[in-house]
Amino acid sequence: MTPSTDPDTTAAPVHRPTPAEIRRWRRYLADERSEAAVYRDLAARRTGEEREILLGLAEAETRHEQHWVSLLGHHVGHPRRGSLRSRLLGFLARHFGSVFVLALMQRAEARSPYEADDHATDAMAADEQIHEEVVRALATRGRNRMAGSFRAAVFGANDGLVSNLALVLGISASGVGSSVVLLTGISGLLAGALSMGAGEYVSVRSQRELLEASTPNAEARHKVPMLDAEANELALFYRARGLDPEAAETKAARVLGGAHLEHTEHTGPVPVVEADEHEAVGTGLGAAASSFCFFASGAVLPILPYLFGLEGTTAVIVAAVIVGLALLSTGTVVALLSGSSPARMALRQLTIGYGAAGATYVLGLLFGTSIA
Repeated sequence: MTPSTDPDTTAAPVHRPTPAEIRRWRRYLADERSEAAVYRDLAARRTGEEREILLGLAEAETRHEQHWVSLLGHHVGHPRRGSLRSRLLGFLARHFGSVFVLALMQRAEARSPYEADDHATDAMAADEQIHEEVVRALATRGRNRMAGSFRAAVFGANDGLVSNLALVLGISASGVGSSVVLLTGISGLLAGALSMGAGEYVSVRSQRELLEASTPNAEARHKVPMLDAEANELALFYRARGLDPEAAETKAARVLGGAHLEHTEHTGPVPVVEADEHEAVGTGLGAAASSFCFFASGAVLPILPYLFGLEGTTAVIVAAVIVGLALLSTGTVVALLSGSSPARMALRQLTIGYGAAGATYVLGLLFGTSIA
């Protein structure tokens, strides 16, 4: 019997993408290109290891881009623009390159749809999850570098907004004249800013002194080659730093072996007593200045209506609206830096601020009624 020469009709049919799939894949492709561009723009503003890491992330996004190009085939079409969020991130990366961009990229990586998309590979989904952790680590470096002064700035601004709004509303509700409210608000601004600045200076200085007291003495490393290897007292150091006895003995023995060898060869002592990396707390003066300035900038907002001659209920409403907008702004900034939800954080700030000011206003009303 003559073998059939017909083509194999059992081969799997080629998947023809639906219009919805083509649109989704093209959107993925545009977002991958935008994210790769963001990482390259951030890398252009960095040096050393951080630059290499960011370029590595850009390369990974380019691999994902090729996956969608292959799936789309002749449906690729003209390059689409990325999402509004991606374009905004690109603009920020090109012009600022700040830790806020990394925090936003962290959120973008966390929202990757690849885990639930059958046309994305498991490796791509895993990549996106690891990218989130890489960006989180890079953002943490930036957060730590600015932690002290930023904390003082945020706390100072919010304290100024809430405390002076509460003070102004409470005094206004008691029925006194606008000039008294204005004088009280200015006094609250100055007293609070000076108190915040002094308190922040003492707090940061004390924290730095505590950290310095916890840092191992650098001179101790020079004594390591002289230790008795049999007594192995270096193990006590590692146990005090948190290792269990067996792990401490093992590490100390390894370090002592290397130290004695280097000492014998006159190559100098090895650095075995490493200082822990502490959270950056900023300088006392820097934190105090930030706290003073930002408290003052927040505290001046509630008295703006009175500075411009408004009185009574109109001044109270305008002050509350101005402070409310400022609270929403500070909540959004903190959320962007921390990678949290801007809406949730902004509403939390607003609720806390208005709650404190509202309670004081009610007390002012009661106090004014009792006086009358």
